[in-house]
Amino acid sequence: MRALVLASILSLSSPALCADAGQRWLQHVKVLADDSMEGRLTGTPGYDRAAAYVAGEFERLGLKPAGPGGYLQPVALKEQTVDPARSSLVLKSAKGSRPLAMADELLLGARVPQPGAVDAPLVFLGYGLHLPENGHDDLAGFDLTGKMVVVLAGAPSRLSGSLTAHAGRAEFWSAMQRAGAVGVINLANPRSMGIPWAQQKLFAATPGMRLAEPALNDATQPFLTATINPAVADILFEASGHRLAELLALADAGTVLPRFELNQRLQGQVVATDRDLASANIVALLPGRDRRLKDEVVVLSAHLDHLGMGQPVNGDRIYNGAMDNASGIASLLETARALKAARLRRSVLFVAVTGEERGLLGSRYFVSRPTVPARSMIANINMDMYLPLWPFTHVTAIGAEESTLGSVSAAAAKSLGIVEVPDRQPEQNLFVRSDQYSFVRAGVPALALKFAASTPAQEALGKAWLTDRYHTPADDLGQPIEPAYAVAFNTYLVKLIRNVADAPGRPTWKLDSFFRRFVPDSEPES
Repeated sequence: MRALVLASILSLSSPALCADAGQRWLQHVKVLADDSMEGRLTGTPGYDRAAAYVAGEFERLGLKPAGPGGYLQPVALKEQTVDPARSSLVLKSAKGSRPLAMADELLLGARVPQPGAVDAPLVFLGYGLHLPENGHDDLAGFDLTGKMVVVLAGAPSRLSGSLTAHAGRAEFWSAMQRAGAVGVINLANPRSMGIPWAQQKLFAATPGMRLAEPALNDATQPFLTATINPAVADILFEASGHRLAELLALADAGTVLPRFELNQRLQGQVVATDRDLASANIVALLPGRDRRLKDEVVVLSAHLDHLGMGQPVNGDRIYNGAMDNASGIASLLETARALKAARLRRSVLFVAVTGEERGLLGSRYFVSRPTVPARSMIANINMDMYLPLWPFTHVTAIGAEESTLGSVSAAAAKSLGIVEVPDRQPEQNLFVRSDQYSFVRAGVPALALKFAASTPAQEALGKAWLTDRYHTPADDLGQPIEPAYAVAFNTYLVKLIRNVADAPGRPTWKLDSFFRRFVPDSEPES
């Protein structure tokens, strides 16, 4: 009976009843960001309701189910809850002991399994980057066996943002494991810390997740993971002969950082519990018409999950995620509607993924266990919080410089009078921070699309949104939402997908792209 009631509710709220493209898009957002979805946290009934809605829309559009047994691809997960109140960590040096205050001074990570007991000497390892093939390796010649590593966010200026972000994510844990390290304390540069500490404290209260299969995670063993408040971070350096200000000056100048022993130990206990849970990706296929090319697939993706319910802000504890990322799912659905009549040469796979907010888990699982042949996926276009906050006249295709998809996206934009501009904030490393990165690591050329500001007022509006609404309950249906901006973006997105799907050849990585290394050896090269 409950399932029938839910189906009835979703049917009544379907944008299929709305004739106007903008109203259809907005209705998708309204349904997915409604309080009844409870913030769409991965592994919760609220997320499952949202997944049922998306699967229902795929079915209404007549798309072919592309999951193992329908539209859903189940993903097995582990959820870790860290208990700061029962955890305690102390810095010990020749001068004595100094307890660390949980939340105010130190935030414990929940994505990587915590080790329980902690007793390890601290070392400062610069940026913690392992890129020997690019002439930079903070691990070289340093014995990390049994040690706790402190790293400062950033990189030498000669290294690209995408390269260093990749090293800080995909390469970091395998390098730490090989070197014998037992944990990492992250330290943000206050000058480039985009999210205030008070807001980070709210995020830290949410349980972390990882894929249930250990081999599918970057960190395959327990590590202590934590982030220290930059306001008190000098306590880590008190016995080392160095000061944080000295290191920040070097980082701001884009130079290599020194590495040294901190002459302190971290001791204590981290209390954490695991539980099994499951969620699902939602996958649908629009078959191509060309007998030769229909087995090649263009993947359009967006994440469905958000943060669920958490610490109240101004009395509101539901993190609705209207822009992040109900807007992207709404565009995915409306793009599917528009492409149905296009009779594309190649097939298009629509993937609404789970677990993005928990570490790109759904997309990583999908590329590890794809529901179409892995070699059939020729391109990925991803939408994550593309922020339709002003009229759509400029677009940034993040990753455009890495593959031939860049020229395709630029041509699509130009044909519609849209100006494509480079990423103006490469230090944010957005290319490796959302689900396109999972496809990149599988060798698939990819782009992530964003509204680009063209005036100082628009730039200020985008910054204000990130400060006031990003990952807070204020990203809800009460904020100003203009469907016409999204419709213009969707028109560009449809044009881009059509151009990729109908092109004579498949996209390729550029010869000088760092990410070309992920292409399987037998794949053709540009």
